[in-house]
Amino acid sequence: MKKILTVILAAVLITLLPACESRDRPVKTWSSEQNGGLERTMKVYSHQGQLLATYEGKFDIQSNTDQNGGTTGSKILFDLNGKRHIIYNAIVIVDEK
Repeated sequence: MKKILTVILAAVLITLLPACESRDRPVKTWSSEQNGGLERTMKVYSHQGQLLATYEGKFDIQSNTDQNGGTTGSKILFDLNGKRHIIYNAIVIVDEK
């Protein structure tokens, strides 16, 4: 009984807390993983600034990360419309719709 009350109290407190990005990010990440991604627009540019490709749709993105959690920017992986896309060494800008 105490466990149930603790869970209910925790849920109420979390609900009443003001929305903040540090709390919303993990929820959005989890939702993206469970629902096959988020509606996004991705633009891929060369290092000279030329637009190489544009992708739109619902997808989840995987990128390389270094040991400190920062992205290396060398590889972006995603699936869109049943096809796997891997982008190496480009500037990628992703906007959520």
